[in-house]
Amino acid sequence: MTDWVPVGQSVRQAPYAHRRRRLISRVWDRDSPLRHLDGVLVVAVLLLSVLGCLLVWSATRQRAIDAGGDPQAYLKKDVLNLVLGLSLAAGTALIDYRTLRAYAPVLYVGSLLGLLAVLTPLGSTINGAHSWIVVGGGFELQPAEFAKIALIVGMAMLLGERRDNELGPRDGDVVAVLGLAAVPMILIMLQPDFGTTMVFVAIILGVLAVSGAPARWVWGLITVGVVFVALVLSLHLLKPYQEARLTNFAHPNAATSSTGYNVDQAKTAIGSGGLLGKGLFHGTQTAGNFVPEQQTDFVFTVAGEELGFAGAGLIVGLLGVVLFRAWWIARGAADLFGRIVGAGVVTWFGFQAFINIGMTLGITPVTGLPLPFVSYGGSATFVNMIAVGLLLNVHRGSRRS
Repeated sequence: MTDWVPVGQSVRQAPYAHRRRRLISRVWDRDSPLRHLDGVLVVAVLLLSVLGCLLVWSATRQRAIDAGGDPQAYLKKDVLNLVLGLSLAAGTALIDYRTLRAYAPVLYVGSLLGLLAVLTPLGSTINGAHSWIVVGGGFELQPAEFAKIALIVGMAMLLGERRDNELGPRDGDVVAVLGLAAVPMILIMLQPDFGTTMVFVAIILGVLAVSGAPARWVWGLITVGVVFVALVLSLHLLKPYQEARLTNFAHPNAATSSTGYNVDQAKTAIGSGGLLGKGLFHGTQTAGNFVPEQQTDFVFTVAGEELGFAGAGLIVGLLGVVLFRAWWIARGAADLFGRIVGAGVVTWFGFQAFINIGMTLGITPVTGLPLPFVSYGGSATFVNMIAVGLLLNVHRGSRRS
């Protein structure tokens, strides 16, 4: 049959028009991943990531100029990390998340091997934590970040299978989950990385609450956590810099250590931005390097100073959109496995964002937790994007069922 040729189009051009129509129909086919894409979530993540690249660039350019280096060095690496992260998100979104049940043990064992490697001579100490593996070229990997994904998928595997006439997991299932989480948490505490350990605790509590586990387990874990923290503090098991962070948080007016200085400078930077900020690349606190680690832990101070309340509020609002869409995807998941995966990601992103922004405002203790999608860091970017891919996968699965 001869293709219909529009007026003004040659016969030679007709096959190409036919191919374009076929390509468009494939893109919007019922089973096409693009048809079931959560556009709101994707746009929010992309906007946060672009804002993050600009803020990281602003936080590092003046310091690089003063040192005679490339003012765009961090920007280039951040963009590269983002491109690789988006590729990981796309790959994760295309694999049926329900097949991850078979790979959950592999992910878990791989994460443990990475955490063990950190404690060997392969590991490196950065900012007081022996949490990194230097891979060369100015890049480092943080296995604890990848362990978050392994924990969520592993918990979903153990709790996502319902037995007949059961409304929630058995006590034995909960014990198995706690045992699953205990091993990586111990390895992370040995680094020591107290902030990531807190994220693990938040993920466990969020997943257990969604899975239908008895409330006694949730309250029991909270009680155990409070007792554990009290023992750690009373026995002085923390590193001196970690104790200083908690002391400065509890007694901010008496803070004299560098941690107290950092928090004061962070609040000064944010407060000086006013409503609309001083303008990107025009922050005096940022350019003067008064706040340390502004490209990672304290990146929110750059937004507060240079973009003002409006820019900082935009970041908080976009994070809220990500959390809402993640919660919506978890709520509408086709099965319990997908619901647990979504709940784990929601708890992780929400807790980490609250702690990071809170420490710049002085309402939470200072930790080494980055701000999701905004802070500089290859491992965090990769893992965050993999988590977004999981959410998109769960969303696609619920729309196809």
